[in-house]
Amino acid sequence: MLRLPPFEYHTPRTVEEAMSLAASYGAEARFVAGGTDLIPNMKHRLFEPEHLIALSFIDEMKGVRMADGVLEIGAAESLTGVAESTDVQRWVPALAEAARHVAGPQIRNRGTIGGNLCLDTRCTYYNQTEFWRRSLGFCLKKDGDVCHVTRVGRKCVAAHSADTPPVLMVLDAEVVIQGPGETRTVPVRDLFIADGIRNIRVELGELLTRIRIPIHSRTTCVYRKLRQRQAVDFPLLTVAVAADADPDGGWSRVRGVVTGLGSRPRELTGWDAIHEGGPLDDDVVDALAERAHAQCRPLENHIVDPDWRRAMVPVEVRRALTELRAAAT
Repeated sequence: MLRLPPFEYHTPRTVEEAMSLAASYGAEARFVAGGTDLIPNMKHRLFEPEHLIALSFIDEMKGVRMADGVLEIGAAESLTGVAESTDVQRWVPALAEAARHVAGPQIRNRGTIGGNLCLDTRCTYYNQTEFWRRSLGFCLKKDGDVCHVTRVGRKCVAAHSADTPPVLMVLDAEVVIQGPGETRTVPVRDLFIADGIRNIRVELGELLTRIRIPIHSRTTCVYRKLRQRQAVDFPLLTVAVAADADPDGGWSRVRGVVTGLGSRPRELTGWDAIHEGGPLDDDVVDALAERAHAQCRPLENHIVDPDWRRAMVPVEVRRALTELRAAAT
């Protein structure tokens, strides 16, 4: 049996109280919402905080509401709540779909959308028991000095494996981050960095409180997920694509994001040179899919063959773009 390390559990009722506790305990504390990622990692001794600051009792960090053309979601809203929200289903159904594909129903009932955004990166050599990791000599992400994926010690390449960020990125969403004495807003596309050890720009003592999604009636978004089984598993690849429908039946600003391959979600570049506007015919879709294939090179940070995962990139991108075109029709 894997046991939790000892810790003190705090239950603030407001963001201000949570921030005060975080300031008091500093590096010895961590925020916890659903705990579906943090608690197993604590059992594996990947994290051993002395204080856990619960966010599930803070009502202002929950709920979904539409106001002034912006859909706002509390970071402590459960993934089930996001998936079942009538506002989310109406205005950003791809986000509801992404939330619905996270793990299983028990995890979604506890896990939160903010937690999904802040999900720790994962790797075959990292997400193991302390005994397993010690026998290997640990790794660059935790207690060691070598990355067993790249065989060198310069950079951790643990994979970003969250479902909702790609959708939020193509929808131009932003997050509200509360820091000591100040609040800042960050576009989700700028939230992540290519560092498997710490891949998110939320500093110690800061708290991601809300997600804001601007709603545009002409925008269509599609989400797809590749995994070993059709339930529970983390993604081997996720794809989110979005585009704006033009009055003449064409499309503009086609964009895409993939994740599950590297330490951060990857925006697919060069698509504007392939499609400057107009219809998304089969030739254009194929060209966009091949451009995605050229950019994506998975590593052995999953147990599944990286060459197969790379081969599936154009397949899933092509399927997503085809679904997008059909959804508008």
